[in-house]
Amino acid sequence: MKIVFIGCVQSSYASLKRLLSLKNVEVIGVVTKSASPFNADFQSLEPLAKSNNIPYYLSSGNDQDAIAEWIRPLQPDVAYCFGWSHLLNRKILSLPVLGVIGYHPAALPRNRGRHPIIWALALGLSETASTFFFMDEGADSGDILDQRIISVNPEDDAASLYQKLLNTALDQIESFTPLLASRKFTRIQQDHSQANYWRKRSRSDGEIDWRMSSTVIHNLVRALSRPYPGAHCSYKEKEIKVWKTAVIAPSDPEINNLEPGKVLEAGNGSVIIKCGEGAIKLQEHGFQQLPEKGTYIL
Repeated sequence: MKIVFIGCVQSSYASLKRLLSLKNVEVIGVVTKSASPFNADFQSLEPLAKSNNIPYYLSSGNDQDAIAEWIRPLQPDVAYCFGWSHLLNRKILSLPVLGVIGYHPAALPRNRGRHPIIWALALGLSETASTFFFMDEGADSGDILDQRIISVNPEDDAASLYQKLLNTALDQIESFTPLLASRKFTRIQQDHSQANYWRKRSRSDGEIDWRMSSTVIHNLVRALSRPYPGAHCSYKEKEIKVWKTAVIAPSDPEINNLEPGKVLEAGNGSVIIKCGEGAIKLQEHGFQQLPEKGTYIL
């Protein structure tokens, strides 16, 4: 089976590497980028294509007509598009015999759209999914090829959930690729009435509001932890990144009389702050000097 592979993030690289280890498949072309301003986990596939003597195309922007013309003479059986920031148009989607397989780390038809790992954690979901589907011109709306449910544990952050999803996705690729090659796969139509769409995250979504509950703040921090840009707050007119937190249940009943954002304790590299409900410990953060007890963080 002849495959064209499209992608430009860390999970794309791992997926292509796993695909190259499989028997009875031939990766005949790679579409990737040399840089991307959109992907915090960007990784070009150019080195992997070069080391395996695979022809590759370096895309700049959203040059889909040029991509289609590059793919056309390769005559692929199928294309895999894992980790790409643009919806594909009909010119590309119609080229492979079997279509284009896309990937979305959410339980389609629910939670289509942008930043699925971030929103799953920020919303405190207890589960998500690793989903491969046949791409159409909509956003994550095509027939499902393979879907597996993934638990989201309270201690998970962006990095651990990313790895958990990737490990599952690699197993799925090994499972469905032979089915595509033998034409023994099934397509499951999505129930579009159950769909919702997550929006693109803005910078303001990463700003900590101490009037939030400690649980909501904790979920926000773990959602935006590495490889993402981190949640942030302000202290003495400087932006402070927060990477890791723990929810605290204060023993002092008088805490209910204190305003959100007040520093309750600071020492040994951590800071405890009053929230709208409860308190939170900042365990990994960007403070060069810890704030004093009794001061306020905006």
